[in-house]
Amino acid sequence: MPKAVVCRELGPPESLRLEEIERKDLKPGDVRVAIRAAGINFPDILMCAGEYQLKPELPFIPGMEAAGEIIELGADVANVKLGDRVIVKLRFGAYAEEVVAAASQLTLAPANFDFAEAATYLAGHGTAWHGLVERGQLQPGEVLLVHGAGGGVGLAAVEVGKYLGAAVIAAASSEEKLAVARQRGADHGILYGAEPFKDAVKRITEGRGADVVFDPVGGQIFEDSVRCINWGARLLVVGFTGGIGLARTNLILMKGASVIGVRAGEAVRRDPARGEQRTAKLLELAAKGLLRPNVSHRLPLSEWAPAMRLLIDRKAIGRVALLP
Repeated sequence: MPKAVVCRELGPPESLRLEEIERKDLKPGDVRVAIRAAGINFPDILMCAGEYQLKPELPFIPGMEAAGEIIELGADVANVKLGDRVIVKLRFGAYAEEVVAAASQLTLAPANFDFAEAATYLAGHGTAWHGLVERGQLQPGEVLLVHGAGGGVGLAAVEVGKYLGAAVIAAASSEEKLAVARQRGADHGILYGAEPFKDAVKRITEGRGADVVFDPVGGQIFEDSVRCINWGARLLVVGFTGGIGLARTNLILMKGASVIGVRAGEAVRRDPARGEQRTAKLLELAAKGLLRPNVSHRLPLSEWAPAMRLLIDRKAIGRVALLP
């Protein structure tokens, strides 16, 4: 029987348990995937604590993305074959040794990625692409300010922003994170705490301010971002790891700015065709070596709690993967 990390009661990562689970039968259109790596995302942590918008019925297995090999095919499956290396897109269920999914939930993994990279690619880079291209409409030559640039989604935004031709300002909590952000294309780095970042942005842009702000942090970071934007700026609300921020509407008005919510997964559920186009583009760029996740930690499935804590304590640089 395969093993999985199971959430039976809402709480911190330490409240989860590694258990044997029953193997599911395959229905027509299903495949069975032996999971070789599962990506850890902040929504997994919120979901287990009961603080995410999606609240699965207990018990459930957390994890929204994985990569592995197809080991069994159900009837009426034509787009993949046994042995294929695939990325599995889920809402939950990835922290396991195997998963049963519809063939439509799979995409072939980039040949130049290992399993940990494949398992940590589409969620983070998909969010960055949705935010910067589909929502923020970032243009070449514009100034992009990325908060939390050492995190998985933030670092992806640095890469995508640089690919799009923007001048990228990365803001992070350590010099080590800023060094990785620069390796991934950031033109400038701001260390939180060294100076008020809004002053640093004004200094770097010679008073002009940022055209697009990519903010997965929220809280005071969001509130201060409004004070260092250019006319017509777009503030992308990606997450709230630092709390819920409040927008000063007078500053939004004076700058002719827009505050835009970014929900990449929900956008795909409402418009699957757009999701297919986004995935195809991301896979194309991955194959060309233009985009690639930075996996700073790879831990065994049995160490799910320390792995999740790396995100909570902001010790990861880029992504964290569990290896069943």
